[in-house]
Amino acid sequence: MNFPVTRLRRLRRTEAMRSLVRETHLHPGALIYPLFICPGEGVRRAIGSMPGCFNLSIDEAVKEAEACAALGIGGLLLFGLPAEKDEQASGAWADNGIVQSALRELKKNRRLDSLVMMADVCLCEYTSHGHCGVVIRDGDHYEIANDASVALLAKTAASLAAAGADVIAPSDMMDGRVEAIRAALDLGRHEQVPVLSYASKFSSAFYGPFREAADSAPQFGDRRSYQMDGANLREAMREIDQDIAEGADMILMKPAMPYLDVIRAARERYDLPMGAYQVSGEYSMLHAAFERGWLEPERAMMESLLSIRRAGADFIVTYFAKDAAKVLG
Repeated sequence: MNFPVTRLRRLRRTEAMRSLVRETHLHPGALIYPLFICPGEGVRRAIGSMPGCFNLSIDEAVKEAEACAALGIGGLLLFGLPAEKDEQASGAWADNGIVQSALRELKKNRRLDSLVMMADVCLCEYTSHGHCGVVIRDGDHYEIANDASVALLAKTAASLAAAGADVIAPSDMMDGRVEAIRAALDLGRHEQVPVLSYASKFSSAFYGPFREAADSAPQFGDRRSYQMDGANLREAMREIDQDIAEGADMILMKPAMPYLDVIRAARERYDLPMGAYQVSGEYSMLHAAFERGWLEPERAMMESLLSIRRAGADFIVTYFAKDAAKVLG
């Protein structure tokens, strides 16, 4: 039937009607809030390029986690800023590392039982050079040593699981890391700890503010030899295939809004639980528009999250998690 028998606007007339026929829904339990943990006590240091976000000492992170739990948010994704860095990223896998220590405190708090504690696994925050793996230098030339890096990543994953992480989330993009991490977890009797693989992580200009937040900018070169080329959708599917074959339980797409086509392609191809990371640059560019009055903050925030959900993400890692949860009730 065509107009005038068919009038699509009939189902848009009131908010009650629009709600009844709405195809895509957001809820707080599908939101994951990133936290940046730093040394000290009583530290709540504003991140200049990410309005409303902070580097938090462990005691302050516990308070932030309690606020997230009260809002019904689904989980936290933890990143660490160590007191010291070195070439081997020893702070990443130390038993008393910053994230390991935070996990132990967070898991003691029964008010946080509703939160899934996800631990990011990468070396960039912990290396003195800022790369995501072990660097081999030859004069002015350098290379990221894949297999040596994988060994440290597996060691880091086992340490974080032992400290209480509910989910291990490798973001490094080294070849073979998921298989090595799964083996290390199983060897350490953490068979029930799932791996959320950043299976499709593109080399992106949208990571800039994060590198301030995590103090993780590379001191030389860039990350294009291990993070993916933004032009390559088919390669993204190959990366996901590989990680699933190696034992990934869930997959994460990063960034989100500039790569909605990749999220959709992955949703149509895979039936694993899939998340998307609305990264720091996506968050900060929207905030820049909010501060200038160019966009309505609440509407633009919710529309951006809905687009990611509609593309196929089951859950969303976002710095808007708390604000969105308040809107969603």
